[in-house]
Amino acid sequence: MTPPATIPDLDTASAVLAFARELLVPRLIADETRDEMVSVQFPGLAGVLPEHGRFDPLDWGLGVQLNTRPPTWMGTRTSARTFGHFGGTGTFLWVDPEAGVVCAALTTRNFGDWAKEVWPRFADAVLAELGRIG
Repeated sequence: MTPPATIPDLDTASAVLAFARELLVPRLIADETRDEMVSVQFPGLAGVLPEHGRFDPLDWGLGVQLNTRPPTWMGTRTSARTFGHFGGTGTFLWVDPEAGVVCAALTTRNFGDWAKEVWPRFADAVLAELGRIG
């Protein structure tokens, strides 16, 4: 039996967005730490992006996927400098330093085909709504 869907806690969403804003414009995290986080750690390393397939290379920073292989789950309009992470509960966070935009979704719906279809369109729509695409 599946538990009933719940709405993610607003305090949790606020905390995730505060973290994302910190990654966009560091004030507490040292610039060098953030720069290391969003730099390719193992150049040329092949890997598997869950539910998306094998990529060669699949670039990762420290805990974040780097958007060096567009289009990805981060959309078709995010810059190559975009970085983020997603989880099995249908939750994601990405930061696009070139557009100056952060985006997060917190859900209780397991990741699946719906996310692969919706997330890229959502990312593109966010950037379009904010006038951050060409």
